[in-house]
Amino acid sequence: MHATESESQTSEDKDFETIVSSEPFYTVTQYSEVSKPEIQHLSDDQITNVYEENYLSGKEETKPQKKTRICPCCPPQGRLNKIITNGVLLFMIWCISWSLIGSLVLPGGSLFGLLVIFYSAVIGGKLLQLIRIRSVPPLPPLLGMLLAGFLIRNVPFISKHVRIHTTWSSTLRNTALTIILIRAGLGLDPQALKNLKGVCLRLSVGPCIMEACSAAVFARLIMKFPWEWGFLLGFVLGAVSPAVVVPSMLLLQENGYGVEKGIPTLLVAASSLDDILAITGFNTCLSIVFSPGGVLFNIISSIRDVLIGVLIGTILGIFVHFFPSKDQSNLPLKRAMLILSMCISAVLGSHRIGLHTTGGLCTLTMSFIAGTSWSKEKVRVQTFIKATWDVFQPLLFGLVGSEISMSTLEANKIGICVATLSLALCVRILITFLLMCFAGFSFKEKIFIALSWMPKATVQAVLGPLALEAARLTAPHLEAYSKDVMTVAFLAILITAPNGALFIGILGPKILARHYDPNKIKLHLSAAAHH
Repeated sequence: MHATESESQTSEDKDFETIVSSEPFYTVTQYSEVSKPEIQHLSDDQITNVYEENYLSGKEETKPQKKTRICPCCPPQGRLNKIITNGVLLFMIWCISWSLIGSLVLPGGSLFGLLVIFYSAVIGGKLLQLIRIRSVPPLPPLLGMLLAGFLIRNVPFISKHVRIHTTWSSTLRNTALTIILIRAGLGLDPQALKNLKGVCLRLSVGPCIMEACSAAVFARLIMKFPWEWGFLLGFVLGAVSPAVVVPSMLLLQENGYGVEKGIPTLLVAASSLDDILAITGFNTCLSIVFSPGGVLFNIISSIRDVLIGVLIGTILGIFVHFFPSKDQSNLPLKRAMLILSMCISAVLGSHRIGLHTTGGLCTLTMSFIAGTSWSKEKVRVQTFIKATWDVFQPLLFGLVGSEISMSTLEANKIGICVATLSLALCVRILITFLLMCFAGFSFKEKIFIALSWMPKATVQAVLGPLALEAARLTAPHLEAYSKDVMTVAFLAILITAPNGALFIGILGPKILARHYDPNKIKLHLSAAAHH
């Protein structure tokens, strides 16, 4: 009898399992809701009813419902969706700004003009990067940013509505100068400078000084400049552009060209010192031009400003070595914010009180000392500084381009400016070639270094408008000279930046010897990658 009951129970279990397995959508959860002890005494019809109740209710809950789309591209997905989202967010920010500050964000307002120049410069830089020619290196995006600002100024309908207050423009350019100086100070590698010794010093000092002096002579003879304006123009032209030289050198170094003799390291390290010298010389000449005292008084005042800047920079550099302490969180971000705020305050504050040279030297000294004390950790700080530069770079070159008006340019004046620029540049190339003699380089390598030392962009974009702003504020009768300085700076960027990048990219692989395993050669370029 027990065997008969066992067989009957087994038969019922098999029948239940058959029912369950015949339905593919019956889930484990639904089965658990109806356990065997509850159904083993039920008839087949009752089991079927219990199963249908649980299965149908579960089916309604678990069955996926397909969403039908009216159009395959509606609503948009991917990049188009991202563009629309960002555009709406930007529009909302503009609406909030309009409700708070009113006319500044409307056409003709300064904030509206800055937004137009910023986005136009970014688009111009992106478009220039899309231009690719086989066997030719890409052009620097700063050229597209410069042309975008130039077009905004010289298209009648746009220029009518894009106007920026001179105070806003001056503050932004001085802030951009501060970021350049911070990157220059942090980019100096003491070990690389120690290894390169006199060669780096000759390359950074000699061409800059000789080009400044030759530009002063040619400006005196051709452009009829006074001597003080000639030297001011010379130091504007004397700086090489790290924005063009450093990425090009790093690309050659990655491919092994010239690394055996340290050519990329030499040019990267010397570019920072070259900029420092040019900016210091320009600020000294600017003080001489716009100060009412005599030449001797202005020279003594400049020396005083230099000493004050170095002293304050040294004190602040020691301060940022200990603050913030290493036990704090987000240490690189705090260090970057601290050095940015201190340096910007130093530069803008020094201009406010009339000590124009002090702020720049304070920034350089402080960033160099801080970078030395931070050692390898400064690379992460440089990453944040570079991100800040990525914002200010389109503003800087867009603003410089917008200062040049075709209506004020005369054909003969452009010719005179190009002649002065070309002659000074020839002197620079010749002096660079001669200074590289007896340094262990071959004839072709000296030619490459001399031609690589010609690109001009970043420092010219900052220094060029400063004389114009000073003339507008304090000496309107000198505005004609300052406009000529601005024109020469604009032409220097337009001519030398793309040509310099092409010379480096084309001649480097053909002239420089290639080391097939560049990783075996220790190059001190860790900081230069963020310069």
